[in-house]
Amino acid sequence: MCGIVGYTGPQSASVPLIAGLKRLEYRGYDSAGIALGTAGKLFVEKKAGKLSNLESALDSSLPSVHSGIGHTRWATHGGPTDQNAHPHLDNEGKLAVIHNGIIENYTELRIALEAKGHKFSSQTDTESVAHLLSDLRKEHQGDLTKAMRDAVKVLRGSFTLLAIHADKPEEIVGVRRNSPLVVGVGTGENFMASDVSAFIEYTKQAIELGQDEIVTMDPTSVVITDLDGKTIKPKTYEISWDATAAEKGGFSHFMLKEIFEQPKAVADTLIGRLSDNNQILLDELHMSKQEIQSLKKITVIACGTAYHAGLVAKYAIEKWAKIPVEVEIASEFRYRDPIIDSTTLVIAISQSGETMDTLMAVRHAKSAGARVLAICNTNSSTIPRESDAVLYTHAGPEIAVASTKALLTQIIAVYLIGLHLAQANGSLSDQQVHEIYNELLELPGKIEQILETVEPLRELTRKFAKNDTVLFLGRNIGYPVALEGALKLKELAYIHAEGFAGGELKHGPIALIDQGTPVIAILPAGKEHALDEKMLSNIQEVKARGARVIVIAEEGVVVEGAEHVITIPVVRPIFQPILATVPLQVFAYEMAVARGNDVDQPRNLAKSVTVE
Repeated sequence: MCGIVGYTGPQSASVPLIAGLKRLEYRGYDSAGIALGTAGKLFVEKKAGKLSNLESALDSSLPSVHSGIGHTRWATHGGPTDQNAHPHLDNEGKLAVIHNGIIENYTELRIALEAKGHKFSSQTDTESVAHLLSDLRKEHQGDLTKAMRDAVKVLRGSFTLLAIHADKPEEIVGVRRNSPLVVGVGTGENFMASDVSAFIEYTKQAIELGQDEIVTMDPTSVVITDLDGKTIKPKTYEISWDATAAEKGGFSHFMLKEIFEQPKAVADTLIGRLSDNNQILLDELHMSKQEIQSLKKITVIACGTAYHAGLVAKYAIEKWAKIPVEVEIASEFRYRDPIIDSTTLVIAISQSGETMDTLMAVRHAKSAGARVLAICNTNSSTIPRESDAVLYTHAGPEIAVASTKALLTQIIAVYLIGLHLAQANGSLSDQQVHEIYNELLELPGKIEQILETVEPLRELTRKFAKNDTVLFLGRNIGYPVALEGALKLKELAYIHAEGFAGGELKHGPIALIDQGTPVIAILPAGKEHALDEKMLSNIQEVKARGARVIVIAEEGVVVEGAEHVITIPVVRPIFQPILATVPLQVFAYEMAVARGNDVDQPRNLAKSVTVE
């Protein structure tokens, strides 16, 4: 969602603010703006559209000041216009606010504030906060921190807020509730942002903020207090990413770079996870063998691409650990009275750790007595902090909105969990685990093989650029792969794409097949359950109705009736999603490029969905 940056220090503030906003462009936005801390009255500029529109408006008359706040907005209340762009000001033009999230009670606040004489100039929920803070600050004789503390007690919803005032321009005050905010601590300068990538060019020292914690910073200090005004000792950590990891590195798009980073991401997530005596090392789970053996079921909660990782988890954990697994769309989970208790392990999967639907599902699960394990790629984000345990993946920063390497590392994480649970249950021997783990270690090299031979696929994809429908078929563990392939194509190419279980074809979906309809089929690995033969029959069914069939199959497999066969290395069937997903990522990427779409920032989408 929205990108937020605050800076105070010796630099000309516009430089780190614009640099930070550029690094946050991946989050998705439709307008941008900054407020600079000039004494007497703030300098504000904001523009609808891309960040370049804002930069063009910031001419040579830009004041050289040393503090400010910047924002990229993803519209919720009010359309993407100059007027609705952030920052929003009070009527004196001295107090500016930027905001990520939703203020649920903004209408009643606006009515009350208008009754007191405040004039509104936008349709946003955020502007009500600027006017509210202005009044509260006057009540507290100019203390913006106390004003923010009182404002938060009034506000309902999920939000991150940053505020600055012209009477004390070097000071920035922020707060978070169910929405991301992190502090960057530099030498004689400090930062706030919705993501560490905004300031990793300047510092790697960060402070995590808890729920409803107020942070007040100037160039030399950072003070964190709770809603009662009590000072809280900061929880600091060092950022492991570097600035170059968030840059394209010679690739035309972040997404393409991240596709090619997948071998390393998978290897990094696997490293050091098997002991000398063949035990899977997952100390992060904080569960004894007895606690694992007492589990009656596992529930996976996730959204979007992470949900597909959860579907793979079901196959792997049930196969290896013999524990029943349910997979739930997080946004639906808490609204159907799910049956969970202390014998349930809930696995919450989120790349950012800030996905609001998943966070609320986590809270519901914990309130019901379940133990929650998070799988996350972002250190110290909200979902890991509120879970009982966390298994971090090591994908590094993922900038493109459409997830690639995060998905593969999530799948690796659920494989490791499945093996760990299986060892505790005794359903797999140590020798079996050793053999499976060694095969996992071979996957990065096999992904490399696919990427080394990807150019013909990119060329092939361009031939389908004018098609308006593409269908994906999979069986067994290939079904989540089909769903992911369809999702990626919808996200990037903006065309109708659906993923189906192969056996469901005759139950309705086959009616979609027309002359020339592209169908991508994932042929099951090996001969397990004779599903390869069933999928081959599905291929003949769609071929007979005029489909153009593309098949993803293991090396050496001959598929009669396929127009194109994309080969992947031979693997254990349960590992096929790691390899079969990669060509589908490339297919979606190339389709988007061929259709002239914005690959890294698809329309209407945001990287981190921080509202329900």
